[in-house]
Amino acid sequence: MIRTVLGDISPAALGICSAHEHLLGRPHDPAADEDLCLTDERAAAAELAGFFAAGGRALVEMSPADYGRDAAGLARLAHASGVQIICTTGNHKEAIARWHVGDDSIGALAERYIRDIVVGIGDTGVRAGVIKVGSSHEVITPLERRVFAAAALAHHATGAPISSHTEAGTMALEQIALLAAHGVAPQHLLIGHLDRRMQLPFLCAVADTGATIGFDQLGKARYGTDEQRIAMLVQLCQLGYGHQLTLGGDHARRSSWGCNGGATGLAHLPQHVMPALRAAGLADATVDLLMRGNAARVLSFAR
Repeated sequence: MIRTVLGDISPAALGICSAHEHLLGRPHDPAADEDLCLTDERAAAAELAGFFAAGGRALVEMSPADYGRDAAGLARLAHASGVQIICTTGNHKEAIARWHVGDDSIGALAERYIRDIVVGIGDTGVRAGVIKVGSSHEVITPLERRVFAAAALAHHATGAPISSHTEAGTMALEQIALLAAHGVAPQHLLIGHLDRRMQLPFLCAVADTGATIGFDQLGKARYGTDEQRIAMLVQLCQLGYGHQLTLGGDHARRSSWGCNGGATGLAHLPQHVMPALRAAGLADATVDLLMRGNAARVLSFAR
């Protein structure tokens, strides 16, 4: 099953899914860039309405507690929009998570994550459906290693999948190896932001571990063009990795949302990326894997 903010669903019920997004959250730093402060529930509802109208049916909201997660707000948005929202427990990379993780032990962190998944987040009754981990640029810090170890314990206790933040695509193989050392099988891992490092041998090496690759920067021109991403996706599919790719937009800025005049927004994935994948020569069955089937598999609980 897959755990959404409104309850558990079967993988077959997921629909077209953006596997890495942000709807409600903000950095802990009070001086943070206002463009990163997603605190307007009405704007999020409008953005979700556009996503749903374009054919989107599900998304993973990847803001953990250290990034201002609003579980009750996500439940309201899911109920109003019809979009199946999966929210996360766990923690982000150290620069974001430090204030929240502090000196907590691996056991204390794991207990927190398990409670979010099994009992619910705070007193909301909303349960998390994925565990987030993150690493810094070219390094997994000692604090981040504690988070990874705790995430592994929570995965073993609950079966919840693990979805990661990589900084510009670095440390992906190291993340997989670290979690494998804690007994987490790669098929339960979604390694994020790997379209920030579009090098075919590297991406093949990640896929060869059995982990799922997240291409979740679609629509972000500052990190490359969608044409480049789609060309790489086609290459990976031709090499037999089509069953290990998920897509997303990681729309963490107000200015990127369509309802605020942004160039892409949540609707970009079903509205523009899907037809572009078909135009690039991918068969409908492969496009369905990238847009729905792979997310349904990797987001499913191990037990």
